[in-house]
Amino acid sequence: MSKLLLNLRNVAEDEADDVCALLDANGIAWYATQPSPMGISAGGIWVREDADHPRAKALMAVYQGERAQRVRAERAQALEDGSAETFASLLRRRPLYVLSTLLAMLLVASLVLLPFVLLR
Repeated sequence: MSKLLLNLRNVAEDEADDVCALLDANGIAWYATQPSPMGISAGGIWVREDADHPRAKALMAVYQGERAQRVRAERAQALEDGSAETFASLLRRRPLYVLSTLLAMLLVASLVLLPFVLLR
């Protein structure tokens, strides 16, 4: 029976490609499911054989550790050279978007708190 190795929700496309290549390189049979059109299911990468699942999990642990170090180093470098996106850079680049998002957040928060204010 197949077992889920990686849920593809919030997974970058290059990471999914790397995982597929890693499984292929180690001779582990896998298949991928696509996300549902309504966004209920995010899709995933599945290992076909139960016996391969522990080995695939071990390979994933090593891969994710290496990827985490690499991505953190890239982020630190981007922050140092000023090319990383920050709240201030987004505000300078798209002020209407940021202000409208903040206004919408304030509106939602006020609607949530309104019953508590009215019941006092």
